[in-house]
Amino acid sequence: MKHFLAGSLLICAVATTAHAATVDGIGVADSVPLGGTMLVLNGAGRRTKYFFNVYVAALYLRAHSHRAADVLADPGPKRLSMTLMRHLSAGQLIDALREGLAHNSTPAELERVRAQIDALAATMAAIGGAGTGDVLTIDFLPDGSTQVGRNGRPQGGPIAGRDFQRALLRVWLGPHPVQADLKDELLSR
Repeated sequence: MKHFLAGSLLICAVATTAHAATVDGIGVADSVPLGGTMLVLNGAGRRTKYFFNVYVAALYLRAHSHRAADVLADPGPKRLSMTLMRHLSAGQLIDALREGLAHNSTPAELERVRAQIDALAATMAAIGGAGTGDVLTIDFLPDGSTQVGRNGRPQGGPIAGRDFQRALLRVWLGPHPVQADLKDELLSR
């Protein structure tokens, strides 16, 4: 009986340390591995639109940072994860990303990353939408490429370009983020 209780306590301890935060009932991991580097949770928050819950986003970095400019300038690995709280079609995903890119980039910047934006749109179209509970990840790799994932599996190929990485990350951390309080929460830990 003592071994059973000790084992149960160990399992409970591991289970409670596996998630650093809970946002609207969705557990957010304290850290995630990415290409041999362990990234730590920088912050997490909920994206809403017209009073609807859309997703819980979490930002992972090599070290905590509270300044968007520092995060955007860091060439090291980063991950933005989105756990969906409702179904989103491929068209909704693509439109939201294009809108966020347009709000945080100049026309000239958008033109320089047009091919990468098209590649991202093609990846989202191939995903074909995502349902409640699905986890979409955007990995910003140190080689300057960006990899989209769904439920732990890479989707499409890596998309090259540091300018594209910064433009895409500005959707959440730029001067006109998708949601101001979400930006604050991603930088709050």
